[in-house]
Amino acid sequence: MHSLRSIASGATKAAVLWLLATAAALVGPVPAAADTRWGADYFPNVTFTTQDGRPVRFYDDLIKGKIVAINLIYTTCQYACPLETARMAQVQRLLGDRMGRDVFFYSITIDPEHDTPAVLKDYAEKYHAGPGWEFLTGTKADIDLVSRKLGLYTPPDPARNPDGHMPYLLVGNEATGQWMRNSATDNAKFLANTIGDWLNSWQTQKKKALQTYAEVPTLTFDKGQYTFASHCAACHTVGAGDRIGPDLHGVTAARDRRWLTRMIVEPDKLMGEGDATALSLLEKYKQVRMPNLDLTDEDAAAVLAYLDAQSRVVPAAAAAPAAAPANAATPTTSDLDLKPLLEPYLAMHRALSLDSTEGVSEAAQGVSAEAARLGAAGEPLQAAVAKLPASADVKVARAVFGKLSDAILALAKESNAVIGDEVRIAYCPMAQKSWLQRGDRVQNPFYGKSMSECGRITSASAAGPR
Repeated sequence: MHSLRSIASGATKAAVLWLLATAAALVGPVPAAADTRWGADYFPNVTFTTQDGRPVRFYDDLIKGKIVAINLIYTTCQYACPLETARMAQVQRLLGDRMGRDVFFYSITIDPEHDTPAVLKDYAEKYHAGPGWEFLTGTKADIDLVSRKLGLYTPPDPARNPDGHMPYLLVGNEATGQWMRNSATDNAKFLANTIGDWLNSWQTQKKKALQTYAEVPTLTFDKGQYTFASHCAACHTVGAGDRIGPDLHGVTAARDRRWLTRMIVEPDKLMGEGDATALSLLEKYKQVRMPNLDLTDEDAAAVLAYLDAQSRVVPAAAAAPAAAPANAATPTTSDLDLKPLLEPYLAMHRALSLDSTEGVSEAAQGVSAEAARLGAAGEPLQAAVAKLPASADVKVARAVFGKLSDAILALAKESNAVIGDEVRIAYCPMAQKSWLQRGDRVQNPFYGKSMSECGRITSASAAGPR
């Protein structure tokens, strides 16, 4: 009986193995990606629009079977995005004719309301994006879905990260299931090697003879050269002509050293103060902003010493460039009168834009009283300010103000209301928040004095954000 059971068991195993072998022969080899969770069942197949206005499906058209590099940007960013995009442009040059053939870049905006295909096309041209590099927009929901799936999403946190997102770069090969998340501001050669060699090394790897220790060059570290290479070289050259920004050959002799230091350390503040030279350069180089890269005075001194030395040994080259346009918005008219809400609301705005909570609680009570007169329409406004305690700190007050702003703008849009002739709607893509304010100069209530002018005016009246 035992021997029969063993024979039956052996026969069953043999039959199963024969069936599996037969099935494998009929089906053929299984692609590597099918063995991973990173295939069609993982990536959303939502529809995006390219900078050329062409609709594309994220998985079917952009990811499937390709080697890709994906990052998040927005065109009005004053921090990491300009360096991210300039770094990608460097990597694009290093990859050469592989771009658009077997390697593809996708930069997805997190500010679709502003970054239309036309805006993205202009942005792509400023950074000399070539074939194989698409700038994508879509609905906010689809962009959030894709960025979460890719591990690129970071929630807005104005206090810790004024950029609105982390400068991540996802590189991957969908066919093999290899994926890696890097910094999008990393060394260009490292990124090019990761994308161009590691992701399909079985096809592209070139065997090199091993070197002895005696052949390894001696390394010297120059802080100025390192800082220039890692932070500046994506946009500037020293003697090789203009790139995204100006050629810096001879700049230490041509410009005031204190001005140069500020332009390196706090370019956003310099432009915010209306510095004529900074604004002239901004116009000349197609509105590509010099980003604030958190460099110190010590870093600036090292970079300027490096530029000074290089300018003496590198011949200069001529450079050119052009200017660019701007746009505006149109107001709308309405029936619902929300003007009584204006003064207490703007009092909250003024205080928070100065990092203060003085009078905010009283102003919130004023908003609540005026909202009560609107009946059911004003209930969302009352609910928003009801969450503000009398002793709220700035962080809590800003969170309540954000919800109140959302409620007022939603009501204004729904009822097609105008709040006031001098009232503007402003939007900060880093905080991903809109608010109402007086005047055309942005006064950001979510960042306060640290970044008062962060954002843009989106509408000349309160008929809802555009």
